Amino acid sequence: MKKIMILGAGIYQVPLIKTAKEMGLETIVVSIPGPYPGFRIADRICEIDTRDARAVLKAAAETGISGICTTGTDVAVRTIGYVCGHLGLRGIGQDAASVLCDKALMKEAFLKGGVRCAPGEKCFSLAQAMEAARRIGYPVVVKRVDSSGSRGISAAADEAQLKQAWLLAREKTMHDYVLVEQFLKGTEIGVDGFIRDHKVEFLAPHAKYIYRGKHSTVPVGHAFPYVCSQALLEDIRLQMQLAADASGADSCCFNADVFVHEDRAWVIEMGGRCGATCIPELVSAHYGFDYYRAMLTEALGERAAFPSGGGSVPCMAKLMVSPVEGVITRIDEEGLEALRGRGIDVVIDHGVGGHVWAMSDGTDRIGSVLMRTGREEELDAALAAARRCLWIDGRNLEDIWNS
Repeated sequence: MKKIMILGAGIYQVPLIKTAKEMGLETIVVSIPGPYPGFRIADRICEIDTRDARAVLKAAAETGISGICTTGTDVAVRTIGYVCGHLGLRGIGQDAASVLCDKALMKEAFLKGGVRCAPGEKCFSLAQAMEAARRIGYPVVVKRVDSSGSRGISAAADEAQLKQAWLLAREKTMHDYVLVEQFLKGTEIGVDGFIRDHKVEFLAPHAKYIYRGKHSTVPVGHAFPYVCSQALLEDIRLQMQLAADASGADSCCFNADVFVHEDRAWVIEMGGRCGATCIPELVSAHYGFDYYRAMLTEALGERAAFPSGGGSVPCMAKLMVSPVEGVITRIDEEGLEALRGRGIDVVIDHGVGGHVWAMSDGTDRIGSVLMRTGREEELDAALAAARRCLWIDGRNLEDIWNS
């Protein structure tokens, strides 16, 4: 039996673990200790920080894995590159992983490689950040360079806001610098896909649904297909190929944030893994193949079959989130099952007693709702129905949203 090591045991890795088990693979799941749902279904558990590349490599060598994989998180990508490089496994290279896991290094690579992107500068102090903002011109975006899920990222329209953005970006970072870049205007979309043999083998652009918080915007959903001109589609593919070439990414999924303006694509950033927020499920539904299975197949050193054209099934999904912090005190399971009986994919991450946070970044989810439809109003109606099945601190979640 082949063994696959999966980094991360959170809600976004659970479907990957389940698919691996369906493929007859032995699953070795790596994460820091905690009540993570992936641990409950893993064949073997390694309680290791996924950022500790040497410890993960040691465990991988001792268990004799055939591949290593993750999805939905940037934290483990650098470790995947390290393990693949030392064990000769297929996956993103160590140098490329380092570039794509540091927004400042990524920016430098993109600018050097001719990728159309916003000008930006690495800044080691608030004074440097202010100088960079004056050169670039307000408004700017200040980013923690080693985060995902929109954490530590905020816009600043003046020096007062820049000071707050600097503090937010410096909080919890492992580096002594941040990235200050130009604030771009346009429509934000997502682009996922797969790079193989240094070529963008599979391209999946999609519309984004955005939650606008106090300091930043957070993606909370996606929709397929993304309708655009052929010229824009070709430009998106070109920019993704340039980004892959500039970063050195290969043998990996990618997830990119892109701004579109006047039929041109501007690359904000790119990750060396598949996106979160139901993207693998939506890709699978829209294009008619199992994207999780394809990820695992490639990680095992085999060649997955990717669709060459567009998909045929309109679909969309949004996260279920809360505007307030609290504890889930009741779940109407019959109501949720009634929604599922109508072909609506509803996932609830927590049971009664689970703690939920007020929405501030991409990790503050309660669950998700996915529908095979091209009408956002239908999805929103299903999302509202799902929220009516949950209570937080004795208050119905839909009532909280409407209050």
